[in-house]
Order: sequence, then C-alpha cells, then structure tokens
Amino acid sequence: MAAGPTELVMTLAGSVALLLWGVRQVRVGVTGAFGTELRRLLAAAARRRWRAFLMGGIVSGLLQSATATALLVGAFAGQKLVALPLALTMMLGADVGSTLAAQLLAFDVKALWAVLVATGVGLAMATDTGRTRGLARISFGIGVMLLSLREIGGAAAVLQHSDLFRGALGALAGAPALAVAVMALATWAVHSSLAMILFTMSLAHSGAVPPVLALALVLGANLGGAAAPFLALSGSPAAARRVPLGNLLMRAVAVVAVLPWLGAASGLAEWLGGADPARLVAHAHTLFNVALAVIFLPLCGPVAGLVERLLPEPPAGADPGLARHLDPNLVTSPPEALACAMREALELGHHVSAMVRRIPEAMTASDIRVVREIEKLDDVADRLFESLKLYLVKVSQAEMTEEESRRAMEIVSFATHLEHIGDIIDKNLMELAAKRARKGLVFSDEGREELLAFHALVMTNMALALNVFATRDVDMARRLVAEKSAIRIAERNATENHYARLRAGRPESIETSTIHLDVVRDLKRIHGHLASTAYPILEAAGELSDSRLKAQDDGPLPAAAGQSSVSA
Repeated sequence: MAAGPTELVMTLAGSVALLLWGVRQVRVGVTGAFGTELRRLLAAAARRRWRAFLMGGIVSGLLQSATATALLVGAFAGQKLVALPLALTMMLGADVGSTLAAQLLAFDVKALWAVLVATGVGLAMATDTGRTRGLARISFGIGVMLLSLREIGGAAAVLQHSDLFRGALGALAGAPALAVAVMALATWAVHSSLAMILFTMSLAHSGAVPPVLALALVLGANLGGAAAPFLALSGSPAAARRVPLGNLLMRAVAVVAVLPWLGAASGLAEWLGGADPARLVAHAHTLFNVALAVIFLPLCGPVAGLVERLLPEPPAGADPGLARHLDPNLVTSPPEALACAMREALELGHHVSAMVRRIPEAMTASDIRVVREIEKLDDVADRLFESLKLYLVKVSQAEMTEEESRRAMEIVSFATHLEHIGDIIDKNLMELAAKRARKGLVFSDEGREELLAFHALVMTNMALALNVFATRDVDMARRLVAEKSAIRIAERNATENHYARLRAGRPESIETSTIHLDVVRDLKRIHGHLASTAYPILEAAGELSDSRLKAQDDGPLPAAAGQSSVSA
C-alpha cells in the first residue's frame, strides 16, 4: 500500500533529523576519542602556512565539520595561540577537508548501515572507556547517516511526483538566488553544511532536484555553513570572531561571483556528475572549496587586515564581569573544560579576595565611596559565578568519568562558597560600614587593632584556601580546617575584650558595639566558607572520620587543631 503525502513528508523530516543526529554523533565521537590530540596537532601546525592548511583539512575531515573546526581555530586565535592569517589558512584547508565525507558517501555504500550500527552498539556495550566509546559513537553515527540517506532518497523519489513538491522545487529552480538564500538559512539553522550537502545529494540522486538547482543549493550550504560558527561565537572576544568572519567573507565573495553563471552551468553540471546526479553535488562541493582555497590562499594577509578593521580590539579596561577562561568549544571535552573552569574559579577567588582585602578600608573610611566600589565588585563576582555555573552545567551534559564528576562538584562547591563570601561582604559588612560612616562612628584604638588582626588572619586563610583548591594538597587542606580553632579563639578573645571595654565605659566601644560584634561574626562566617574548600579534598583522600578530622600517622594534631570539629 503506497504511503500518503503526509506520511512521506513526515518520513523525510524524520530522516533529515536522523541525518543531523548521526553527523553530531560522529563529531562527538571523534572529539571524545581524539579531541585532545586534534587540538594539539592544530596548535603545532599554527606556524607554517602549508602545514596549517593541511592540518585544517585533516581535522575537518575527521570531525566531518568545518563549523567545528572554525570554533576550535577561533578559540586558538582568541587565546593568541595562532596569528590571524594562519588561522584563515587553516580554515581554507578545513573547507576542503569537510568535502571528503561527502565524496565518500556519494558512493553507494548505504547497505553498510546495519553493520556500522551493530558495530557501534557492540562497542558501546562492551566497554565504558572514553576512547572506545568515542569509536562506538563514530561507527554508530556513520551507520545512522547511511540509513537516513537511504530513507531520504526513497521519500524524495516518491515526493517528486507530488504537484506541490514539484511546484516548490520549480520555483527555486527559477530563482537561483532565492535557492541559495533558503539553503543558507537552513544550513545555519542546523549548523551542519555536510548534512545539507548529503540531503541535496539524496534529492539529486532520486531525480527530484535538477542539476542547476543542485548547484545553487551547494552554494547556499557553503554560505550557511560559514555563517554558523560566526554567529555561534557572537559572545566571544573579537580575536576569536575574526576567524569565522574572514571565512564567511571569503565564501560570500565566491558565492556572489559564481551565482550569475549558474544558468549557463548545464554543461559543467553534466561534466561534473556524469550519469550520477549525487556525484554532481559532491564534485561541485569539492570544486567550490578547492577553487576558494586556490584564490584566497595568497590573500589571507589582506583578508586578515580587513577583518581586523571590521572587528577591532575593544578598548583597554573591558568589562571585568566577562569570563575569560571558559572556552565554549571545549564543553564536549570534560578534562580540558574542567581545566578552564578551574582557572575561572581561581579568577573568581582572586576577585573575591580583593573584596575581602578592602573590608578594613571600608570600615574606617569617612565616606561611603569605598562601600559603593566594593558593592560594584560584588556585582562582577556574581556575574563571574553565574557564567561559571552555567558553563559547568553544559560540561556535565557530556560523558564524564567518576573523577571528572567529583572535580566538577569541587569547582561548583568552591565557587558557591566564594559567591556566599561576596554576599556576606555586600549585604552585611558593607551595610555596617555605611551605617558607621553615616553616623560618624569611630572604633576604639584597641577595637580597631583587634578587627585588623582578625581580618589579617582571615586574609591568610583566604590565600591558603585558594592554594588548597588549586593544588588539592591534603596537608594544606588539613591546615585550613585546623585553622578553624584559631579563628574561634580569636573570636572569643575579641568578644571578651570588647565586653571588658563596655564594662569600663569606653564611649567609642559603646557607640560601635553592635557593629563591632557583627563584623567579628561575619569575618568568622567568611572563614567558615573558606574552610569548606578543604572538605571535598580530605574526603576524597579518606582523611575525614564521621565527625572529626583524623589524627596524622606521625602523632596527634596540635592542641588547637585537635579541638576542631569537622562536619563534611
């Protein structure tokens, strides 16, 4: 029983979705299995033009995506690891390399889909190791792509007899510029020029798309494929966005130059494709990108200069609330993404440390200008924390080992405690400082010295907490937790001394009593958040008992540290 038009359209739409998913599985599999090596090869090739061109082609061919390569190269350029002319050279190589998959899949190998899917599933079920699971994704993804291409071809062969379908294709065939624009938008929407080229190959093979229209769709797919990475990096530094912008400009110039000649390209189409229309699409895709490379390889320098004028560096003193280390192109590679997150967490730590350092200044200033400056610093810290949190959420969506998951939670926990410290300073201590300044209150000399000594102790442990987080050193973690006892002793002494001054009737102590005690309390709370940095590290090392810190093998803890109660 023949399928109805609705069922055919649904089959076509589902097959295209399956094709996109298969392409993504291959890309994720290659990144998971060989991502670190590919990035290392790209970085090593960023010194010589021909090596950069060849390596761009190899990486793009393996990833089956010039878009993914553009994101990688853009990230290198954003970190000043590769000069812009060489980065554009890499992209020209990536554009050529991305055509290899289309050439291979133009052969009639669709019957292999079952073998590839079965191989991928078997590998995935046999092991949980990262590289093998990456290979499983590659095999499974290619199998799914072949299956989807077979279904697309079958559905298109039937749909070409539909009056509506023929009318739509006829309208596009009569307006090549419109066909280019429609395909460019579709390619940008799906972020995969390879998928759209393969889709066009299936339509052409079934006879649904005439040769000239197929060439227009190839141009549109190349234009849309260059636009996708530029828009994806819209929030990145200018240096990172220049690479995809340069690639987009080169492709746009080539498309505009070729478009007027499509009407006279029937002879070229016959020569490219011969008896197989699918081969026409694959050859046209490759020829376009090879010609693009031949023309623009000598012009990468001038194109780089133009792009730098279009996207200049922002002025010095740019927004401090923008995360500098969170590379969005690494979220599918947890080891590298977690390294980026750790650097950003330390950046947040240094920022919060600067806030803590200025507490005495705010508490002794005669006006509230310093208070307002510190409140603005907290706004920056909140934005950095939000960026870091959302980045780790994206990273957690990739497959992670148990150790990687534990490290991600340590980073989240550390950043959360830093954000709480910022809130204590902003919402509590700065309100106290503003209240003191408005009323013109002054601490007694003894009270001021006690607060400064307490603050110095907290600052020392702030530096220790940052080092504990960065090094995960167990001995330093033990020291940080043991310091809670010293903080409690300092708090008790400061409180007792303050009440002694109250009993003695010291006017300054009486006027600032509430503020003094609240500052001590909040400084202790800040240290409590700092000490929490040590708990995940001690727990992972087996250094925590149910409720107390274990004594070291070479003897008991010092008396002060031995009094410290630990709750994980």
